[in-house]
Amino acid sequence: MHFGGAMFFTDYSMSAPELARALEERGFESVWAPEHSHIPLSRKTPFPGGGDLPKPYYDAMDPFVVLAAAAQATKTIKLGTGVALIQQRDVIQTAKLVASIDQMSQGRFLFGVGGGWNQDEMEDHGTVYATRFKRVRESIEA
Repeated sequence: MHFGGAMFFTDYSMSAPELARALEERGFESVWAPEHSHIPLSRKTPFPGGGDLPKPYYDAMDPFVVLAAAAQATKTIKLGTGVALIQQRDVIQTAKLVASIDQMSQGRFLFGVGGGWNQDEMEDHGTVYATRFKRVRESIEA
């Protein structure tokens, strides 16, 4: 069994390099960063966890940026997106980001992808909520 840690990295959280080093020193296998490009002011979709949306969702840094920083601060821990919302991203730029971080980390990058839950966020990127998983598949196959 492998253990990892995940965090919404913000300007008020522990930094990705700090957390990655701490997890690596304690024998964890991986560190994960989730993705939300933005949180719209109004949402059609309720927070899956119930209640109000936690503050870190609004302030989360880009997962690829924080994982690149963590890669430079560590030697063995794997670095993953948990999850990247690829249906909201340009496929070619995302492929280059993934390849770059994987090279920078000497093969330690784990590309976790998913369809997401925030309908308004997706629609702001031109993704139709009902077809998001089709878009995810198309992005992976591209």
